[in-house]
Amino acid sequence: MAEIKDPENTIIIELKDGNVVIELLPDVAPQHSERMKELARAGEYDNVAFHRVIDGFMAQTGDVQHGDMKDGFNIRMAGTGGSSLPNLPAEFSKLPHDRGTLGAARSANPNSANSQFFINFKDNHFLNGQYTVYGRVIEGMEHVDAITRGEPPANPDRMISVKVAADV
Repeated sequence: MAEIKDPENTIIIELKDGNVVIELLPDVAPQHSERMKELARAGEYDNVAFHRVIDGFMAQTGDVQHGDMKDGFNIRMAGTGGSSLPNLPAEFSKLPHDRGTLGAARSANPNSANSQFFINFKDNHFLNGQYTVYGRVIEGMEHVDAITRGEPPANPDRMISVKVAADV
């Protein structure tokens, strides 16, 4: 496993092919990092589908309202919901949307991020300064690359479990 320098700010996502380890960036985006840990600790991300996966772009997930494949799953609604927590203000930075970075998904309103996020398959610098970057994959990117494509995928993959490394 990757060397985990800060277990309190490291997320482990279990996918069908293996674990993806994400280093959160609380010094860059403290509110987004804290929200991901809060939802992970509450089990909200467990069994949530990757509802929008575009080859050569990104894999999006995190709709805890409509995307839970074991509780109330609705593929047509997945991508439109969030959590019961309030939306977050944008935490834009100079960090680029490089391959493996984690970005906060949102509506047209920059201050509408809630629970959804995406992982970039490649450098997507056209997103720089428009979407909050708050983490990066440090291990398991090959498992992200293997996520089933589609908008939505016919048979979506899911996050089996999402944990904060300090709790494992």
